[in-house]
Amino acid sequence: MEQITSSLAQRTVPKSTVSGSASDAAGSVTKRLSNELMTLMMSSSPGISAFPRSDANLFEWIGTIEGPAGTYYGGMSFKISIHFPPNYPYVPPVIKFESPCFHPNVDIASGAICLDILQDKWSAVYSVQTILLSLQSLLGEPNNASPLNTDASNIWESPELFKVQLQKYYRPISDELTA
Repeated sequence: MEQITSSLAQRTVPKSTVSGSASDAAGSVTKRLSNELMTLMMSSSPGISAFPRSDANLFEWIGTIEGPAGTYYGGMSFKISIHFPPNYPYVPPVIKFESPCFHPNVDIASGAICLDILQDKWSAVYSVQTILLSLQSLLGEPNNASPLNTDASNIWESPELFKVQLQKYYRPISDELTA
C-alpha cells in the first residue's frame, strides 16, 4: 500500500520540483514525438505527411497537406511548419503555412492558423496526425465566424471569385521546398 501511495504522491508533484525533471521531461517529449512520427509514417491517412526537418532536432518538423477533393483546394498541396515546445503535449505545437494559403482561417502574410484545437480547445490527447487531419478538414470547412483573413471569409460563398483569389496566391510545392 505504501508503494502505491508513494507512486500517487509522485504523480501529483509538479515536474518542475522533481530533481532532474528537465531532462526527464525532454526525454518524455522526445519519446512522444518519436512515437507520433512512427504512427504517422505507418498510417494510411491520405493527403497528409510530416517529419522532422533534420535528424538532429525532433522539435522542428515540416509537412504537407493536400486539399480535400471536392473543395476549392482539391489538387493543391501546401507546405507547413510545425514547432513543438519543450512542454508538448501539454501545450499545442506552433503550426503555420509556409506555402501561401488564401483561406478564411489562415493569415496570408504570416501563415498563422486560427483553429480551436491549436488554441483554447487543445488537449494532450491530440497527435500530429489528428492535427493534420483537422487542418485538412479546415481547408474545406472554414470557421467564417473567426476569420484571420476577412477578404477570404467575405468571398467564401462566391465560388468563382474565391477560386480566382485562391489561384492568385497559390504556389505549387517545388522539389526545393520539400528537401
